[in-house]
Amino acid sequence: MPHFIQHVCQLLYDSQFGTYIRESDYAFSIIESIHVLAITLLVGTIALLDLRMLGVVLRGVSVTRIAHTVFPLTWSGFAVMFVSGFLLFWAEAAKNYGNPAFRIKLVLLLLVGLNPLIFHTTIYRRVHEWEQLELSPWRARAAAIASLSLWSGIIVAGRMIAYF
Repeated sequence: MPHFIQHVCQLLYDSQFGTYIRESDYAFSIIESIHVLAITLLVGTIALLDLRMLGVVLRGVSVTRIAHTVFPLTWSGFAVMFVSGFLLFWAEAAKNYGNPAFRIKLVLLLLVGLNPLIFHTTIYRRVHEWEQLELSPWRARAAAIASLSLWSGIIVAGRMIAYF
């Protein structure tokens, strides 16, 4: 399986489209800028909800009101981040295959995806019981801390890709 993945990465890297993105005077930097802006939108909206659950900001606003307000922006940021990230990967797939920072980023992305899945299937199901509290229950706060930590790690690992 690892050889198959490495082969696919090499095919993407050697493709005409991958070469275009990588060798263009502007394509890679434009895509990377879009990727950074999308991450800013995604993580900014997630951080707002996380910080509310930690009782740091917007204590007087219900958790669900913030969630309903920011989720469309969160999903838009996610979609643009995903597409732009895949294009960046396509351009450098063969190099990224063995890059430890890239591998760490992928693991953290998997974990940050599991965090809201677990959160929304457990503690958030009873949000009506605690959404008005200034300080959310410990499990909600733990999910918020995990989210902020994982997203910070993803951003750092993503930046470190260039240095490995």
